[in-house]
Amino acid sequence: MQTGEDSREMSDIDELVPPNRTLMGPGPSDVHPRVLRAMSTPLVGHLDPSFVEIMDEVQELLRYTFRTDNQWTIPVSGTGSAAMEAAIGNVVEPGETMLVPTNGYFGGRMASMARRAGGEVVEVDAPWGEPLDPDDVADALAEYDPDVFGFVHAETSTGVLQPDVSELTAAAHDHDALVIADTVTSIGGVELRVDEWGIDVAYAGPQKCLSCPPGASPLTLSDEAMEKVLSREEEPRSWYLDLSLLEGYWGDDRSYHHTAPITNVYAIREALRLVAEEGIENRWARHERLAGALKAGVEAMGLEMNAPDEYWLPSLNAVRVPDGIDDGEVCAELLERYDLEVASGLGDLDGEIFRIGCMGYSARPKNVVYVVTALGDVLEDMGADVDPGRGVTATRRALEG
Repeated sequence: MQTGEDSREMSDIDELVPPNRTLMGPGPSDVHPRVLRAMSTPLVGHLDPSFVEIMDEVQELLRYTFRTDNQWTIPVSGTGSAAMEAAIGNVVEPGETMLVPTNGYFGGRMASMARRAGGEVVEVDAPWGEPLDPDDVADALAEYDPDVFGFVHAETSTGVLQPDVSELTAAAHDHDALVIADTVTSIGGVELRVDEWGIDVAYAGPQKCLSCPPGASPLTLSDEAMEKVLSREEEPRSWYLDLSLLEGYWGDDRSYHHTAPITNVYAIREALRLVAEEGIENRWARHERLAGALKAGVEAMGLEMNAPDEYWLPSLNAVRVPDGIDDGEVCAELLERYDLEVASGLGDLDGEIFRIGCMGYSARPKNVVYVVTALGDVLEDMGADVDPGRGVTATRRALEG
């Protein structure tokens, strides 16, 4: 039982006032003001006719953004990892084989989820910081004949964008394998064409290039993938993420399954409306132009990118940490001095790179100049061999050009 003294202590908790950060890390990105306004609108019930209409609109907007005609396209109730688990946990059946990449942190997460689903995991090898080689994928497919092939389109841990997607999917389909793509850091930020590229299942997160708070996460499945889900002999291990049950809520019947995160659905609807208003190809071009200015600035000041130009990921810029510099101290100083968030490396690249996002509403000229200015200032103060002035000048020239 709560005592009077406990009650007084609870009443001492102040009103929530988070710091006003500029979010230029690997996610979340800054949320667009229109998305924040949408989240403040009144709730309705999750089976209210008006909300059902909103659900239909969100599905259409997701199809546009994924570049797909897939009927089964929904926002999963949860973060991007929930969409990832829904994809893998429903498509991979116990005893089946899934081929996963080793070239980044999130390929490892694919492997972990496939094992938890009862699958047998085999790997196609590539070093961290490099994309998958189509020939290596073809060799692994021939050797293991997997039921499912997964790859990461935009690897957040390395700053690498996977080219040759159609080549990978065609090789997988030659072996009758379904293809699952991690598009968390690519959707709405870099070119992504689910249908044209032959991707069977794609999952994503809303908090990166869509500039939407996490909570309702994009997922799309082809008819072939959904047929496999609905014909499973054994139920998926997750009831909450069982797509055969969610079909009843997001399909034609709109039958109760769970209480949807209504405010998050409002948010992703508005975020996707912004995508449609800008135009998806214009949005891809904006990210490339602004991230290109960021890249020009960090290179001009004397820093190196982790990924070669041909694999550079505009939405997540992996920058090598200069010799003798502690990346954690730099990130902490940027947060303290500039209210600016960038991130350190993960896994094999822990301590070796900064991860600087250029995503969604954060991908604006003033933010790009700000992050180059702040990073150069902090690195120079810590004794790194950099020229911040040259970096800022290069950034501005790239933006003007």
